[in-house]
Amino acid sequence: MLQCNVVVIDKAKLLQIQDEKNGGSTADGHRGAGKTSRYSYGSTDARRACCTFLVTFLVLAGITALTVWLIYRPHKPKFTLISAAIYDLNTSTPPFISTTMQFTVVTRNPNDRMITPPVMLPPLFHEKDTTVTLSPILGGAGVPVSVEVTNGLLMDEAYGVVGLRLVLLGKLRWKAGAITTAHYGFYVRCDMLIGFKKGFVGQVPLLGSPACHVDI
Repeated sequence: MLQCNVVVIDKAKLLQIQDEKNGGSTADGHRGAGKTSRYSYGSTDARRACCTFLVTFLVLAGITALTVWLIYRPHKPKFTLISAAIYDLNTSTPPFISTTMQFTVVTRNPNDRMITPPVMLPPLFHEKDTTVTLSPILGGAGVPVSVEVTNGLLMDEAYGVVGLRLVLLGKLRWKAGAITTAHYGFYVRCDMLIGFKKGFVGQVPLLGSPACHVDI
């Protein structure tokens, strides 16, 4: 036997049930949206705080590095040529030049820290804001040169003015308190004009104020 049951539901009651269902879904949706919004705001705040920390750290690190560099920035030592003496300057055939000369160079450390240059001269420990005088004697046996060089030297000696260049090579490092830098190579070039005629021996006058250029 087939049995069918028919249930009659009031229309108003049906609408109320549908409204309750829809209202519940809507509320759940609002709660879910609220959770998503709060999560989004929290993630944005974390990123903003991280970026602020990184920017602040980089700015402080840059300021610190700049301050240290300004305080400990080393300055080049200064070299000044104050006198020259020629004891031998001869040419021969085939073209050779032999010479013995002495130069007096004043070196000054303009830094508030010490300089220690290990060079072929005796090691020099340059205290801060000090001046040291060097008087090396340079010379040697005959060196082969071109005919143009010997002819130019003979013409300069006849005229009474000879151009020379003194070159100093070495290494130095700076020391400030407990901080000692690595070794740096330096190159000093002093160009000069001297009053000299062939056959003269001894101190020669410097014409003008020879400038010494220092490259580190």
